[in-house]
Amino acid sequence: MITSVLVANRGEIACRVFRTCRELGIRTVAVYSDADESALHARVADTAVRLPGAAPADTYLRGDLIVKAALAAGADAVHPGYGFLSENPGFARAVLDAGLVWIGPPPEAIEAMASKTRAKELLGIAPLRDVTDADLPVLVKAAAGGGGRGMRVVRRLADLEGELTAARAEALAAFGDDEVFVEPYVEDGRHVEVQVLADTHGTVWALGTRDCSLQRRHQKVIEEAPAPGLTPELADDLHATAVRAARAVGYTGAGTVEFLVAGGKAHFLEMNTRLQVEHPVTEAVFGVDLVALQIRVAEGHALDDDPPRARGHAVEARLYAEDPANGWAPQTGTLHRLAVPDSVRLDTGYTDGDPIGVHYDPLLAKAVAHAPTRAEAVRKLAGALEEAAVHGPVTNRDLLVRSLRHKEFTSAAMDTGFYERHLPELTEPAPDPHAPLAAALADAHGRSRFGGWRNVPSQPQTKRYAMAGEEHEVRYRHTRAGGLEADGVRVLHADARLVVLEVDGVRRKYAVARYGDTVHVNQTALHALPRFPDPTAQHAPGSLLAPMPGTVVRIADGLTEGAAVEAGQPLLWLEAMKMQHQIAAPATGTLTALHATPGQQVELGALLAVVDTDAP
Repeated sequence: MITSVLVANRGEIACRVFRTCRELGIRTVAVYSDADESALHARVADTAVRLPGAAPADTYLRGDLIVKAALAAGADAVHPGYGFLSENPGFARAVLDAGLVWIGPPPEAIEAMASKTRAKELLGIAPLRDVTDADLPVLVKAAAGGGGRGMRVVRRLADLEGELTAARAEALAAFGDDEVFVEPYVEDGRHVEVQVLADTHGTVWALGTRDCSLQRRHQKVIEEAPAPGLTPELADDLHATAVRAARAVGYTGAGTVEFLVAGGKAHFLEMNTRLQVEHPVTEAVFGVDLVALQIRVAEGHALDDDPPRARGHAVEARLYAEDPANGWAPQTGTLHRLAVPDSVRLDTGYTDGDPIGVHYDPLLAKAVAHAPTRAEAVRKLAGALEEAAVHGPVTNRDLLVRSLRHKEFTSAAMDTGFYERHLPELTEPAPDPHAPLAAALADAHGRSRFGGWRNVPSQPQTKRYAMAGEEHEVRYRHTRAGGLEADGVRVLHADARLVVLEVDGVRRKYAVARYGDTVHVNQTALHALPRFPDPTAQHAPGSLLAPMPGTVVRIADGLTEGAAVEAGQPLLWLEAMKMQHQIAAPATGTLTALHATPGQQVELGALLAVVDTDAP
């Protein structure tokens, strides 16, 4: 029997595994980097072991240090989570060689499937070798790992070499393996997968299908189970192929076989030899705990001959600290508050007040809704996210709500091109026009009260806020009775946390929370502006500012000050949260300043370069 489990991972998945372990009476061990010293997963574990350093290559990708940590903490088993070393056969062998239980498939099965190139060869599918214009578009993919890292769509042959270089660097940083390959890119397909679970006694379960078509940068955003709109014949074919793949490599434990479905046909993509981020939707539909089943399989227990029956529908949305309207740029800062209604399941690695740094994936949480029908599950999740309090850096919360309510999604007509088609409309600002007034009234609560001797109302007070990229000035007055009033709006109540306004006969409540100069009014974020703007806070036209904190990893070959550049030309690359982000010239002109150098750490808003359109 397993008595103590080390999770070789961090954040949300570590916390999720620990939750099941506690329910089973199993002690928990965390590992943490210096950047994660105060992280939730390190705080909630029974024991925690430091991995010196912050970069993944120095910490969560150091299998030798993790094995030593397990032995030092007295763990007798290791759960890999997902990402990092979860699909590394060498790490699995090291765990077993140390006399520990590996809560995962045999190293040989990982080796056969963890490399996407070898997995395709096993099923008789060969990657592209010599790419020509006739093959375009193509997809560059990392052979190891997943999560969209090391993945690039190439539509012009001239871009292939540069994208191969970027994909190799990203894959090496994320997985410790820079092998990449090229395959045809299927436009407008649906991403469908099958959850498998196998024991050591020859039983393999196919636990239904999942649809993961809503993706950005080839990383999933919204997932659901079962995949809607599949014919029974196609679903049966997907199940049979998934079971065949698992049996072909002697698979045990939980795994996922992924397909791209287009034109009524399924194209094999890969087998992920680990638990998936989206596993909770399968748990909800089948009424199982996949982590508990992983542990049972690792202990040698047999699965029932037949899997449990599916019931209802489940939808999961991934809440990221990122700005979808700004190239999905990851965001950092303090997560002041994260609260989601109890009607949905929330898996997270953060609590109120936790910092969001630059070193790891920007995933904050996963919200999961389960209901008897798809329409009910989608409605429940959208409503819960709309009501949620997410105070801190910019997130994709509004995008998630709009995506779930988009007619293409509600009618199950979506595909992997969903965000390419609809991103502008999904990110169009729609702030509450009365949010600035509510913020000002809450701020004014308790200020400038008047005594009985004053028999005239005060002069109007003004406050300025930045909201959705625009400035808003609001006016209000203190009344003789000590209340507040504003033109065109009836103020029914105002204190520091709640403002109630009546507009055109409709009463509306505004929950207000302030953190320094940032104010959250319901789901709208505002920034309180000073009365007089700082004249020094200006940048020359054509200035390229860092859209996020990160590391400058590459400068375009031959790029120097004085060089002529064209609009859209890649100038440099930043790495943040395990992804590389391209910084391009905003216009055609001359590079008059280049402040970035490879290896340089930059803060949000740092001046990287200047492109002058008027320079000779």
